[in-house]
Amino acid sequence: MIESTQLALQQAGAFCAIGFAALGSAYGCGVAAASAIGAWKKCYIQGKMAPFQLSILTGVPMSQTIYGLILMLMINGKASNPACWATCLVMGVLGGIAIALSAAYQGRAAAGACDAFVETSQGFVNYLIVLGIIETIAIFVMAFAILLLGSVGVMPEVVAAM
Repeated sequence: MIESTQLALQQAGAFCAIGFAALGSAYGCGVAAASAIGAWKKCYIQGKMAPFQLSILTGVPMSQTIYGLILMLMINGKASNPACWATCLVMGVLGGIAIALSAAYQGRAAAGACDAFVETSQGFVNYLIVLGIIETIAIFVMAFAILLLGSVGVMPEVVAAM
């Protein structure tokens, strides 16, 4: 395969990491925002104060975009070795999708947290803890991908010497 094609596929994988992660963040924030708006409406109808904490819950899935960005930069850092394009492409696509799913499900959980917090005015820290557990999946994917990228393109005799 031509080296420029290999580099293009490697960079496509790098962009998939942030592209998919951002799609998941957008979905997660959108679902949580819709729930927050509905919860605030309940407050306004009942003449209660609308809690600001729902804004925090709505934004929790955004951090996965940052993890996708970090993964993108790490994959793109392998541009000096276009021979590892297939590994970089697969890591970008699968890593981005895994991070996106974490953000999407985190948004769904945040939507439930918005509804529960408005109903009870309790449990905010507990909700953040549970959302943090979901966030950990994205962090694991990013960290393990970075570990694997450290050995991509390294000659077998170098790996054996490590």
